[in-house]
Amino acid sequence: MAKHLETGQSGEIAALHYIENLGYRILAKNWRYKHLEVDIIAMDGSVLLFIEVKTRRSSSYGLPHEAVNYQKQQQLDRAANLYISYIKHIGEIRFDIVSILIDGSSNYQIEHIKDAFWPE
Repeated sequence: MAKHLETGQSGEIAALHYIENLGYRILAKNWRYKHLEVDIIAMDGSVLLFIEVKTRRSSSYGLPHEAVNYQKQQQLDRAANLYISYIKHIGEIRFDIVSILIDGSSNYQIEHIKDAFWPE
């Protein structure tokens, strides 16, 4: 497996453990519809969360969460609308980012950005 795919996969596993330790209930991981994907879908009480996980081994090209640009936000919004329609959710939603830096010794620095963006 390519190094960047291993990094992403290990970051998603770390994010799942982190989210579960917060007491959130995981509904889906890597939920897909055609070309759209949401890394983690969870419930924080009655709030439906759409969580994007970004993992990097270095901040040389910026922090992981900075990679969630406008285009990615729009894709997450489209995926969220499809999922909301699918489960017929009525209520509050939130878009979070879990940003993970992995140093050379496999230590994870996790930053959870709640309500990271709100699509137009």
